[in-house]
Amino acid sequence: MSEKRKPLLGFVGKLPSGTALGNSGKTHCPLCMGLFKAPRLLPCLHTVCTTCLEQLEPFSVVDIRGGDSDTSSEGSIFQELKPPSLQLQIGILCPVCGAQVDLPMGGVKALTIDHLAMNDVMLESLQGEGQGLVCDLCSNREVEKRCQTCKANLCHFCCQAHRRQKKTTYHTMVDRKDLKGCSRIGKPVLCPAHPAEDLRLFCELCDQPVCQDCVVGEHREHPCDFTSSVTHKHGDSVRELLRGTQPHVEALEGALAQIKGMNSALQAQVGAVAADVRTFSEGYIKAIEEHRDKLLKQLEDIRVQKENSLQLQKAQLEQLLADMRTGVEFTEHLLTSGSDLEILITKGVVVERLTKLNKVEYSIHPGVNDKICFSPQQKAGRCRGYEVYGAISTKEVDPAKCVLQGEDLHRAQEKQTASFTLLCKDAAGESMGRGGDGVQVTVIPKDKKDSPVRALVHDNQDGTYHVSYTPKEPGVYTVLVCIKEQHVQGSPFTVTVRKRHRPHPGVFQGCAFCSSGGQKTAHCGGTMPGATPSIEPNVGLKLTTLRSRPELRSRVRRLTD
Repeated sequence: MSEKRKPLLGFVGKLPSGTALGNSGKTHCPLCMGLFKAPRLLPCLHTVCTTCLEQLEPFSVVDIRGGDSDTSSEGSIFQELKPPSLQLQIGILCPVCGAQVDLPMGGVKALTIDHLAMNDVMLESLQGEGQGLVCDLCSNREVEKRCQTCKANLCHFCCQAHRRQKKTTYHTMVDRKDLKGCSRIGKPVLCPAHPAEDLRLFCELCDQPVCQDCVVGEHREHPCDFTSSVTHKHGDSVRELLRGTQPHVEALEGALAQIKGMNSALQAQVGAVAADVRTFSEGYIKAIEEHRDKLLKQLEDIRVQKENSLQLQKAQLEQLLADMRTGVEFTEHLLTSGSDLEILITKGVVVERLTKLNKVEYSIHPGVNDKICFSPQQKAGRCRGYEVYGAISTKEVDPAKCVLQGEDLHRAQEKQTASFTLLCKDAAGESMGRGGDGVQVTVIPKDKKDSPVRALVHDNQDGTYHVSYTPKEPGVYTVLVCIKEQHVQGSPFTVTVRKRHRPHPGVFQGCAFCSSGGQKTAHCGGTMPGATPSIEPNVGLKLTTLRSRPELRSRVRRLTD
Protein backbone atom coordinates (compact mmCIF):
# COMPACT_ATOMS: atom_id res chain seq x y z
CA MET A 1 0.00 0.00 0.00
CA SER A 2 1.23 3.48 -0.77
CA GLU A 3 2.07 5.87 2.02
CA LYS A 4 -0.24 8.77 2.88
CA ARG A 5 0.61 12.14 1.40
CA LYS A 6 1.46 15.15 3.52
CA PRO A 7 -1.14 17.96 3.47
CA LEU A 8 -0.46 20.81 1.08
CA LEU A 9 -0.64 23.49 3.81
CA GLY A 10 -4.14 24.54 2.84
CA PHE A 11 -3.32 25.40 -0.79
CA VAL A 12 -5.64 22.78 -2.26
CA GLY A 13 -9.00 24.21 -3.25
CA LYS A 14 -7.98 27.86 -2.80
CA LEU A 15 -7.61 28.66 -6.48
CA PRO A 16 -10.21 31.05 -7.92
CA SER A 17 -13.37 29.56 -9.32
CA GLY A 18 -13.37 28.85 -13.04
CA THR A 19 -9.65 28.12 -13.21
CA ALA A 20 -9.67 24.37 -12.64
CA LEU A 21 -8.84 22.22 -15.59
CA GLY A 22 -11.61 19.73 -14.88
CA ASN A 23 -11.58 16.06 -15.82
CA SER A 24 -11.39 16.85 -19.51
CA GLY A 25 -8.28 18.96 -18.96
CA LYS A 26 -6.59 16.11 -17.11
CA THR A 27 -7.44 13.35 -19.58
CA HIS A 28 -7.88 15.04 -22.98
CA CYS A 29 -5.23 16.48 -25.25
CA PRO A 30 -5.66 20.23 -25.93
CA LEU A 31 -4.78 19.67 -29.61
CA CYS A 32 -6.63 16.55 -30.74
CA MET A 33 -9.26 16.87 -27.96
CA GLY A 34 -9.14 13.10 -27.48
CA LEU A 35 -7.94 10.99 -24.58
CA PHE A 36 -4.22 11.26 -23.99
CA LYS A 37 -2.07 8.79 -25.88
CA ALA A 38 1.52 8.62 -24.60
CA PRO A 39 1.21 12.07 -22.97
CA ARG A 40 4.38 14.16 -22.59
CA LEU A 41 4.91 16.81 -19.93
CA LEU A 42 6.36 20.06 -21.28
CA PRO A 43 8.61 22.37 -19.20
CA CYS A 44 5.66 24.78 -18.85
CA LEU A 45 3.73 21.91 -17.13
CA HIS A 46 1.22 21.48 -19.97
CA THR A 47 0.54 17.94 -21.23
CA VAL A 48 0.16 17.00 -24.91
CA CYS A 49 0.02 13.71 -26.78
CA THR A 50 3.30 12.53 -28.28
CA THR A 51 1.85 12.28 -31.78
CA CYS A 52 0.38 15.78 -31.51
CA LEU A 53 3.76 17.20 -30.47
CA GLU A 54 5.46 15.45 -33.37
CA GLN A 55 3.07 17.18 -35.76
CA LEU A 56 4.04 20.64 -34.54
CA GLU A 57 6.37 22.61 -36.78
CA PRO A 58 9.79 22.83 -35.10
CA PHE A 59 12.11 25.80 -35.34
CA SER A 60 15.86 26.18 -35.00
CA VAL A 61 17.79 28.48 -32.68
CA VAL A 62 21.52 29.00 -33.07
CA ASP A 63 23.24 28.82 -29.68
CA ILE A 64 26.57 30.68 -29.76
CA ARG A 65 28.96 29.54 -27.07
CA GLY A 66 32.30 31.25 -26.57
CA GLY A 67 35.40 29.09 -26.77
CA ASP A 68 37.54 28.49 -23.70
CA SER A 69 40.93 30.15 -23.46
CA ASP A 70 44.04 28.06 -24.02
CA THR A 71 45.70 27.70 -20.62
CA SER A 72 48.20 25.03 -21.57
CA SER A 73 51.08 27.50 -21.27
CA GLU A 74 51.29 28.66 -17.68
CA GLY A 75 52.36 32.25 -17.09
CA SER A 76 51.61 33.27 -20.65
CA ILE A 77 50.45 36.86 -20.92
CA PHE A 78 48.57 36.34 -24.18
CA GLN A 79 46.38 33.28 -24.25
CA GLU A 80 44.90 31.99 -27.47
CA LEU A 81 41.10 32.04 -27.50
CA LYS A 82 39.24 29.26 -29.23
CA PRO A 83 36.64 30.41 -31.76
CA PRO A 84 33.04 30.29 -30.54
CA SER A 85 31.14 27.13 -31.34
CA LEU A 86 27.73 27.17 -32.98
CA GLN A 87 25.16 24.70 -31.66
CA LEU A 88 21.80 24.22 -33.33
CA GLN A 89 18.96 23.97 -30.81
CA ILE A 90 15.65 22.55 -32.05
CA GLY A 91 12.50 23.73 -30.31
CA ILE A 92 8.73 23.92 -30.54
CA LEU A 93 6.05 26.18 -29.08
CA CYS A 94 3.63 24.95 -26.45
CA PRO A 95 0.18 24.80 -28.12
CA VAL A 96 -1.47 25.97 -24.87
CA CYS A 97 0.58 28.95 -23.67
CA GLY A 98 3.03 29.53 -26.54
CA ALA A 99 6.11 29.01 -24.36
CA GLN A 100 9.31 27.94 -26.13
CA VAL A 101 10.15 24.27 -25.53
CA ASP A 102 13.76 23.25 -26.23
CA LEU A 103 13.72 19.65 -27.35
CA PRO A 104 16.33 17.27 -25.92
CA MET A 105 18.62 15.18 -28.10
CA GLY A 106 16.03 12.43 -28.38
CA GLY A 107 13.35 14.78 -29.66
CA VAL A 108 9.74 14.73 -28.47
CA LYS A 109 9.98 11.15 -27.22
CA ALA A 110 12.76 12.18 -24.83
CA LEU A 111 10.42 14.52 -22.95
CA THR A 112 9.10 13.46 -19.54
CA ILE A 113 6.14 11.06 -19.64
CA ASP A 114 3.12 12.34 -17.70
CA HIS A 115 2.27 9.20 -15.72
CA LEU A 116 -0.31 11.17 -13.76
CA ALA A 117 -2.27 11.86 -16.94
CA MET A 118 -1.96 8.23 -18.01
CA ASN A 119 -3.45 7.13 -14.70
CA ASP A 120 -6.35 9.60 -15.11
CA VAL A 121 -7.02 8.33 -18.65
CA MET A 122 -7.06 4.72 -17.53
CA LEU A 123 -9.25 5.54 -14.53
CA GLU A 124 -11.75 7.36 -16.73
CA SER A 125 -11.78 4.53 -19.25
CA LEU A 126 -12.34 1.82 -16.63
CA GLN A 127 -15.00 3.77 -14.78
CA GLY A 128 -16.83 4.68 -17.98
CA GLU A 129 -18.24 2.59 -20.75
CA GLY A 130 -14.76 1.49 -21.70
CA GLN A 131 -15.08 1.96 -25.44
CA GLY A 132 -11.76 0.95 -26.98
CA LEU A 133 -10.17 -0.33 -23.74
CA VAL A 134 -8.61 -3.72 -24.60
CA CYS A 135 -6.81 -6.42 -22.64
CA ASP A 136 -3.19 -5.74 -21.74
CA LEU A 137 -2.18 -9.33 -22.66
CA CYS A 138 -3.98 -10.23 -25.85
CA SER A 139 -4.72 -6.66 -27.01
CA ASN A 140 -7.85 -7.71 -28.91
CA ARG A 141 -10.60 -8.34 -26.34
CA GLU A 142 -12.56 -5.97 -24.12
CA VAL A 143 -11.44 -5.58 -20.51
CA GLU A 144 -13.58 -7.31 -17.89
CA LYS A 145 -11.34 -7.64 -14.84
CA ARG A 146 -8.22 -6.10 -13.36
CA CYS A 147 -5.42 -7.85 -11.50
CA GLN A 148 -4.66 -5.70 -8.48
CA THR A 149 -1.35 -7.48 -7.92
CA CYS A 150 0.02 -7.12 -11.44
CA LYS A 151 -2.00 -3.94 -12.09
CA ALA A 152 -3.02 -5.33 -15.48
CA ASN A 153 -6.36 -5.05 -17.29
CA LEU A 154 -7.52 -8.48 -18.51
CA CYS A 155 -10.25 -9.91 -20.66
CA HIS A 156 -12.27 -12.95 -19.57
CA PHE A 157 -10.06 -15.47 -21.41
CA CYS A 158 -6.74 -14.00 -20.18
CA CYS A 159 -8.15 -13.78 -16.65
CA GLN A 160 -8.77 -17.52 -16.60
CA ALA A 161 -5.30 -18.19 -17.97
CA HIS A 162 -3.86 -15.84 -15.37
CA ARG A 163 -5.41 -17.86 -12.57
CA ARG A 164 -4.16 -21.20 -13.94
CA GLN A 165 -0.52 -20.16 -13.62
CA LYS A 166 1.21 -21.00 -10.33
CA LYS A 167 2.81 -17.57 -9.90
CA THR A 168 -0.47 -15.73 -10.40
CA THR A 169 -2.98 -18.16 -8.92
CA TYR A 170 -3.55 -16.14 -5.78
CA HIS A 171 -3.53 -12.69 -7.37
CA THR A 172 -6.50 -10.47 -6.51
CA MET A 173 -8.95 -9.98 -9.36
CA VAL A 174 -11.49 -7.14 -9.35
CA ASP A 175 -14.42 -6.73 -11.68
CA ARG A 176 -14.32 -3.69 -13.81
CA LYS A 177 -17.62 -2.39 -12.44
CA ASP A 178 -16.12 -2.41 -8.91
CA LEU A 179 -13.40 0.06 -9.92
CA LYS A 180 -15.66 3.09 -10.01
CA GLY A 181 -14.75 4.11 -6.48
CA CYS A 182 -10.97 3.89 -7.01
CA SER A 183 -8.76 6.94 -7.30
CA ARG A 184 -5.60 5.26 -8.58
CA ILE A 185 -5.25 2.29 -10.90
CA GLY A 186 -2.03 3.16 -12.67
CA LYS A 187 0.32 0.63 -14.20
CA PRO A 188 3.77 -0.05 -12.78
CA VAL A 189 6.49 2.12 -14.29
CA LEU A 190 9.16 -0.04 -15.91
CA CYS A 191 12.84 0.79 -16.22
CA PRO A 192 13.71 2.03 -19.74
CA ALA A 193 17.07 0.24 -19.53
CA HIS A 194 15.63 -2.99 -18.05
CA PRO A 195 12.02 -3.30 -19.26
CA ALA A 196 11.36 -6.34 -17.07
CA GLU A 197 12.10 -4.46 -13.84
CA ASP A 198 10.00 -1.90 -11.96
CA LEU A 199 11.44 1.45 -10.91
CA ARG A 200 11.34 1.05 -7.13
CA LEU A 201 14.62 2.72 -6.09
CA PHE A 202 15.97 6.26 -6.32
CA CYS A 203 19.61 7.21 -6.95
CA GLU A 204 20.44 10.32 -4.94
CA LEU A 205 23.65 10.95 -6.86
CA CYS A 206 22.04 10.85 -10.31
CA ASP A 207 18.70 12.23 -9.03
CA GLN A 208 16.62 9.67 -10.92
CA PRO A 209 14.57 6.50 -10.25
CA VAL A 210 16.35 3.21 -10.92
CA CYS A 211 15.59 -0.50 -10.77
CA GLN A 212 17.40 -3.33 -8.98
CA ASP A 213 19.48 -4.16 -12.07
CA CYS A 214 20.57 -0.52 -12.36
CA VAL A 215 21.81 -0.56 -8.75
CA VAL A 216 24.15 -3.48 -9.41
CA GLY A 217 25.21 -2.11 -12.75
CA GLU A 218 25.53 1.50 -13.84
CA HIS A 219 24.63 2.91 -10.41
CA ARG A 220 26.90 0.63 -8.41
CA GLU A 221 28.13 2.25 -5.17
CA HIS A 222 25.75 5.17 -5.69
CA PRO A 223 23.62 6.15 -2.67
CA CYS A 224 20.25 4.58 -3.44
CA ASP A 225 17.11 4.10 -1.37
CA PHE A 226 13.51 3.00 -1.88
CA THR A 227 11.25 5.60 -3.45
CA SER A 228 8.88 5.44 -0.49
CA SER A 229 11.75 6.45 1.81
CA VAL A 230 12.96 9.52 -0.11
CA THR A 231 9.72 10.88 -1.55
CA HIS A 232 8.98 12.92 1.57
CA LYS A 233 12.30 14.75 1.41
CA HIS A 234 11.89 15.68 -2.24
CA GLY A 235 8.21 16.37 -1.76
CA ASP A 236 9.04 18.89 0.96
CA SER A 237 11.25 20.86 -1.43
CA VAL A 238 8.42 20.96 -3.95
CA ARG A 239 6.00 22.06 -1.24
CA GLU A 240 8.39 24.86 -0.26
CA LEU A 241 8.42 26.09 -3.87
CA LEU A 242 4.65 25.85 -3.93
CA ARG A 243 4.45 28.02 -0.81
CA GLY A 244 6.51 30.65 -2.58
CA THR A 245 4.46 30.45 -5.80
CA GLN A 246 0.97 30.68 -4.35
CA PRO A 247 1.34 34.30 -3.07
CA HIS A 248 2.28 35.37 -6.59
CA VAL A 249 -1.06 34.10 -7.85
CA GLU A 250 -2.89 36.21 -5.27
CA ALA A 251 -0.69 39.22 -6.03
CA LEU A 252 -1.31 38.90 -9.77
CA GLU A 253 -5.05 38.62 -9.23
CA GLY A 254 -4.92 41.76 -7.08
CA ALA A 255 -2.86 43.56 -9.72
CA LEU A 256 -5.38 42.66 -12.42
CA ALA A 257 -8.18 43.92 -10.18
CA GLN A 258 -6.31 47.21 -9.75
CA ILE A 259 -5.86 47.49 -13.51
CA LYS A 260 -9.57 46.90 -14.02
CA GLY A 261 -10.38 49.57 -11.46
CA MET A 262 -7.86 51.97 -12.98
CA ASN A 263 -9.34 51.34 -16.41
CA SER A 264 -12.78 52.23 -15.05
CA ALA A 265 -11.37 55.32 -13.34
CA LEU A 266 -9.66 56.30 -16.58
CA GLN A 267 -12.89 55.93 -18.52
CA ALA A 268 -14.75 57.96 -15.89
CA GLN A 269 -12.08 60.63 -15.86
CA VAL A 270 -12.07 60.84 -19.63
CA GLY A 271 -15.84 61.18 -19.61
CA ALA A 272 -15.71 63.91 -16.98
CA VAL A 273 -13.07 65.89 -18.83
CA ALA A 274 -14.97 65.48 -22.10
CA ALA A 275 -18.11 66.85 -20.41
CA ASP A 276 -16.17 69.86 -19.14
CA VAL A 277 -14.79 70.48 -22.60
CA ARG A 278 -18.24 70.31 -24.20
CA THR A 279 -19.80 72.60 -21.56
CA PHE A 280 -17.07 75.18 -22.02
CA SER A 281 -17.46 75.27 -25.81
CA GLU A 282 -21.27 75.40 -26.07
CA GLY A 283 -21.50 79.21 -26.05
CA TYR A 284 -19.02 79.82 -28.80
CA ILE A 285 -19.44 79.95 -32.57
CA LYS A 286 -17.86 77.70 -35.18
CA ALA A 287 -14.35 78.70 -34.17
CA ILE A 288 -14.94 77.46 -30.63
CA GLU A 289 -16.65 74.32 -31.92
CA GLU A 290 -13.64 73.56 -34.06
CA HIS A 291 -11.40 74.09 -31.07
CA ARG A 292 -13.65 71.79 -29.04
CA ASP A 293 -13.29 69.02 -31.60
CA LYS A 294 -9.52 69.37 -31.46
CA LEU A 295 -9.58 69.07 -27.70
CA LEU A 296 -11.74 65.95 -27.82
CA LYS A 297 -9.43 64.33 -30.35
CA GLN A 298 -6.45 65.09 -28.14
CA LEU A 299 -8.28 63.60 -25.17
CA GLU A 300 -9.13 60.50 -27.18
CA ASP A 301 -5.47 60.10 -28.14
CA ILE A 302 -4.51 60.29 -24.48
CA ARG A 303 -7.15 57.74 -23.58
CA VAL A 304 -6.02 55.38 -26.33
CA GLN A 305 -2.41 55.73 -25.30
CA LYS A 306 -3.09 55.13 -21.63
CA GLU A 307 -5.60 52.35 -22.30
CA ASN A 308 -3.17 50.58 -24.65
CA SER A 309 -0.52 50.69 -21.94
CA LEU A 310 -2.99 49.23 -19.43
CA GLN A 311 -4.14 46.54 -21.86
CA LEU A 312 -0.54 45.55 -22.61
CA GLN A 313 0.27 45.30 -18.91
CA LYS A 314 -2.97 43.39 -18.37
CA ALA A 315 -2.14 40.87 -21.11
CA GLN A 316 1.34 40.32 -19.68
CA LEU A 317 0.02 39.81 -16.16
CA GLU A 318 -2.77 37.51 -17.37
CA GLN A 319 -0.25 35.32 -19.19
CA LEU A 320 1.98 35.23 -16.13
CA LEU A 321 -1.03 34.43 -13.95
CA ALA A 322 -2.02 31.60 -16.30
CA ASP A 323 1.49 30.19 -16.08
CA MET A 324 1.45 30.48 -12.31
CA ARG A 325 -1.94 28.77 -12.07
CA THR A 326 -0.79 25.97 -14.32
CA GLY A 327 2.26 25.43 -12.14
CA VAL A 328 0.23 25.52 -8.92
CA GLU A 329 -2.55 23.26 -10.21
CA PHE A 330 -0.21 20.69 -11.66
CA THR A 331 2.00 20.65 -8.57
CA GLU A 332 -0.98 20.30 -6.24
CA HIS A 333 -2.40 17.52 -8.38
CA LEU A 334 0.97 15.80 -8.44
CA LEU A 335 1.44 15.99 -4.69
CA THR A 336 -2.09 14.88 -3.87
CA SER A 337 -2.71 12.27 -6.58
CA GLY A 338 0.72 11.18 -7.75
CA SER A 339 2.51 8.11 -6.49
CA ASP A 340 5.94 8.22 -4.94
CA LEU A 341 7.52 7.26 -8.20
CA GLU A 342 5.49 9.75 -10.21
CA ILE A 343 6.49 12.57 -7.89
CA LEU A 344 10.14 11.65 -8.22
CA ILE A 345 9.93 11.31 -11.99
CA THR A 346 8.18 14.65 -12.44
CA LYS A 347 10.02 16.50 -9.67
CA GLY A 348 12.78 17.86 -11.87
CA VAL A 349 10.44 19.45 -14.41
CA VAL A 350 8.19 20.87 -11.67
CA VAL A 351 11.05 22.32 -9.64
CA GLU A 352 12.61 23.91 -12.70
CA ARG A 353 9.32 25.45 -13.80
CA LEU A 354 8.32 26.78 -10.37
CA THR A 355 11.80 28.18 -9.82
CA LYS A 356 11.67 29.97 -13.16
CA LEU A 357 8.20 31.37 -12.43
CA ASN A 358 9.24 32.60 -8.99
CA LYS A 359 12.08 34.61 -10.57
CA VAL A 360 9.80 36.48 -12.97
CA GLU A 361 9.64 40.17 -12.07
CA TYR A 362 6.42 42.10 -12.43
CA SER A 363 4.77 45.23 -11.11
CA ILE A 364 1.54 44.99 -9.12
CA HIS A 365 0.73 48.65 -9.78
CA PRO A 366 -0.79 50.06 -13.00
CA GLY A 367 1.83 51.39 -15.38
CA VAL A 368 -0.10 54.61 -16.10
CA ASN A 369 -2.20 56.99 -14.03
CA ASP A 370 -5.39 58.98 -14.60
CA LYS A 371 -3.66 62.37 -14.39
CA ILE A 372 -5.75 64.29 -16.93
CA CYS A 373 -6.96 67.82 -16.27
CA PHE A 374 -8.63 70.57 -18.27
CA SER A 375 -7.58 74.21 -17.84
CA PRO A 376 -10.34 76.44 -19.25
CA GLN A 377 -8.49 79.72 -18.51
CA GLN A 378 -5.33 78.80 -20.35
CA LYS A 379 -4.79 80.45 -23.71
CA ALA A 380 -4.86 78.02 -26.65
CA GLY A 381 -4.00 80.37 -29.52
CA ARG A 382 -6.32 81.52 -32.27
CA CYS A 383 -8.88 79.49 -34.20
CA ARG A 384 -10.58 80.99 -37.26
CA GLY A 385 -9.23 84.35 -36.14
CA TYR A 386 -10.64 84.14 -32.62
CA GLU A 387 -8.72 83.82 -29.39
CA VAL A 388 -9.66 80.53 -27.79
CA TYR A 389 -9.09 79.22 -24.29
CA GLY A 390 -8.93 75.79 -22.75
CA ALA A 391 -6.22 73.12 -22.88
CA ILE A 392 -5.86 69.54 -21.76
CA SER A 393 -2.79 68.73 -19.74
CA THR A 394 -1.28 65.52 -18.49
CA LYS A 395 1.67 67.26 -16.87
CA GLU A 396 2.80 66.15 -13.45
CA VAL A 397 5.50 67.84 -11.46
CA ASP A 398 8.81 65.97 -11.32
CA PRO A 399 10.74 66.86 -8.14
CA ALA A 400 14.01 65.78 -9.74
CA LYS A 401 13.62 68.43 -12.46
CA CYS A 402 12.61 71.34 -10.19
CA VAL A 403 15.17 74.14 -9.78
CA LEU A 404 16.09 76.31 -6.77
CA GLN A 405 17.13 79.92 -7.48
CA GLY A 406 18.18 82.94 -5.40
CA GLU A 407 21.14 84.69 -3.79
CA ASP A 408 20.19 83.52 -0.28
CA LEU A 409 20.40 79.82 -1.06
CA HIS A 410 23.58 79.26 0.92
CA ARG A 411 24.07 82.43 3.01
CA ALA A 412 21.99 84.56 5.36
CA GLN A 413 22.24 86.83 8.39
CA GLU A 414 20.69 86.35 11.78
CA LYS A 415 17.34 88.02 12.37
CA GLN A 416 17.12 89.00 8.69
CA THR A 417 14.71 87.43 6.23
CA ALA A 418 16.31 85.17 3.63
CA SER A 419 14.44 84.02 0.54
CA PHE A 420 14.77 81.94 -2.60
CA THR A 421 12.56 80.80 -5.49
CA LEU A 422 11.47 77.28 -6.49
CA LEU A 423 10.75 76.71 -10.20
CA CYS A 424 8.62 73.56 -10.72
CA LYS A 425 9.02 71.51 -13.91
CA ASP A 426 7.61 68.30 -15.33
CA ALA A 427 9.51 65.18 -16.39
CA ALA A 428 10.34 66.77 -19.77
CA GLY A 429 11.95 69.77 -18.07
CA GLU A 430 9.17 72.17 -19.05
CA SER A 431 7.72 74.68 -16.61
CA MET A 432 4.45 73.58 -15.02
CA GLY A 433 2.90 77.01 -15.69
CA ARG A 434 0.46 76.56 -12.79
CA GLY A 435 0.46 76.28 -9.03
CA GLY A 436 -0.99 73.97 -6.43
CA ASP A 437 1.85 71.45 -6.24
CA GLY A 438 1.99 71.25 -2.43
CA VAL A 439 5.52 72.48 -1.71
CA GLN A 440 6.88 71.69 1.76
CA VAL A 441 9.91 73.55 3.17
CA THR A 442 11.68 72.77 6.46
CA VAL A 443 14.60 74.77 7.91
CA ILE A 444 16.47 72.96 10.70
CA PRO A 445 19.40 74.37 12.75
CA LYS A 446 22.34 72.01 12.92
CA ASP A 447 22.71 72.36 16.70
CA LYS A 448 18.97 72.46 17.49
CA LYS A 449 17.31 69.90 15.28
CA ASP A 450 14.21 69.86 17.46
CA SER A 451 13.59 73.61 16.91
CA PRO A 452 12.96 74.17 13.19
CA VAL A 453 12.62 77.69 11.79
CA ARG A 454 9.24 78.60 10.35
CA ALA A 455 9.28 78.90 6.55
CA LEU A 456 6.67 80.70 4.43
CA VAL A 457 5.81 79.39 0.94
CA HIS A 458 3.94 81.69 -1.45
CA ASP A 459 2.37 80.13 -4.55
CA ASN A 460 2.74 82.49 -7.52
CA GLN A 461 0.25 80.38 -9.54
CA ASP A 462 2.66 80.26 -12.48
CA GLY A 463 4.79 77.26 -11.53
CA THR A 464 7.09 79.25 -9.20
CA TYR A 465 7.06 79.50 -5.40
CA HIS A 466 8.66 82.16 -3.21
CA VAL A 467 10.12 80.77 0.01
CA SER A 468 11.23 82.96 2.94
CA TYR A 469 12.42 82.38 6.50
CA THR A 470 14.13 84.35 9.28
CA PRO A 471 16.94 82.61 11.24
CA LYS A 472 17.19 83.77 14.85
CA GLU A 473 20.77 82.70 15.60
CA PRO A 474 23.99 82.35 13.61
CA GLY A 475 25.19 78.90 12.60
CA VAL A 476 24.68 76.21 9.98
CA TYR A 477 21.13 75.39 8.90
CA THR A 478 19.78 72.56 6.74
CA VAL A 479 16.98 73.41 4.30
CA LEU A 480 14.72 70.65 2.95
CA VAL A 481 12.43 71.38 -0.02
CA CYS A 482 10.01 68.58 -0.92
CA ILE A 483 7.10 68.02 -3.30
CA LYS A 484 4.90 64.97 -2.64
CA GLU A 485 7.37 63.86 0.03
CA GLN A 486 10.22 63.82 -2.52
CA HIS A 487 13.24 66.13 -2.45
CA VAL A 488 13.59 68.55 -5.33
CA GLN A 489 16.85 68.91 -7.20
CA GLY A 490 19.53 70.33 -4.87
CA SER A 491 17.64 69.47 -1.68
CA PRO A 492 18.62 69.23 1.09
CA PHE A 493 21.23 72.02 1.17
CA THR A 494 23.04 73.92 3.93
CA VAL A 495 22.91 77.65 4.70
CA THR A 496 25.54 79.50 6.76
CA VAL A 497 23.95 82.21 8.90
CA ARG A 498 26.38 84.92 10.04
CA LYS A 499 26.15 87.51 12.80
CA ARG A 500 24.92 91.01 12.08
CA HIS A 501 27.56 93.82 11.93
CA ARG A 502 28.32 95.58 15.24
CA PRO A 503 27.08 99.21 15.62
CA HIS A 504 29.69 101.89 14.76
CA PRO A 505 30.75 103.79 17.97
CA GLY A 506 32.44 106.75 16.26
CA VAL A 507 34.49 108.01 13.35
CA PHE A 508 37.95 106.56 12.81
CA GLN A 509 40.73 107.51 10.49
CA GLY A 510 41.28 104.90 7.79
CA CYS A 511 37.76 103.43 8.19
CA ALA A 512 36.03 102.81 4.85
CA PHE A 513 32.60 103.26 6.40
CA CYS A 514 33.49 106.58 8.06
CA SER A 515 35.33 107.99 5.08
CA SER A 516 32.39 107.08 2.80
CA GLY A 517 30.02 109.18 4.83
CA GLY A 518 28.07 106.18 6.12
CA GLN A 519 27.24 104.49 2.84
CA LYS A 520 25.45 101.11 3.13
CA THR A 521 27.92 99.40 0.85
CA ALA A 522 30.83 100.15 3.22
CA HIS A 523 31.20 98.21 6.49
CA CYS A 524 33.31 98.76 9.58
CA GLY A 525 34.17 96.09 12.11
CA GLY A 526 34.66 98.58 15.01
CA THR A 527 38.08 99.62 16.27
CA MET A 528 40.69 99.28 13.53
CA PRO A 529 44.32 98.53 14.49
CA GLY A 530 46.41 101.71 14.46
CA ALA A 531 43.44 103.98 13.83
CA THR A 532 43.10 107.19 15.87
CA PRO A 533 39.61 108.33 16.73
CA SER A 534 39.00 111.93 15.69
CA ILE A 535 35.80 112.13 17.67
CA GLU A 536 35.62 110.19 20.93
CA PRO A 537 32.69 107.85 21.41
CA ASN A 538 31.24 110.07 24.19
CA VAL A 539 30.66 112.85 21.65
CA GLY A 540 27.60 110.82 20.71
CA LEU A 541 27.65 111.20 16.96
CA LYS A 542 25.56 108.28 15.75
CA LEU A 543 25.53 106.90 12.26
CA THR A 544 21.90 107.82 11.82
CA THR A 545 22.73 111.40 12.70
CA LEU A 546 25.57 111.54 10.19
CA ARG A 547 23.31 110.23 7.46
CA SER A 548 20.44 112.59 8.19
CA ARG A 549 22.45 115.82 8.80
CA PRO A 550 24.85 116.78 5.97
CA GLU A 551 26.37 119.65 7.99
CA LEU A 552 27.63 117.24 10.60
CA ARG A 553 29.29 115.13 7.91
CA SER A 554 31.08 118.26 6.63
CA ARG A 555 32.21 119.09 10.20
CA VAL A 556 33.57 115.57 10.59
CA ARG A 557 35.55 115.85 7.36
CA ARG A 558 37.11 119.20 8.48
CA LEU A 559 38.07 117.78 11.86
CA THR A 560 39.67 114.72 10.32
CA ASP A 561 41.61 116.81 7.81
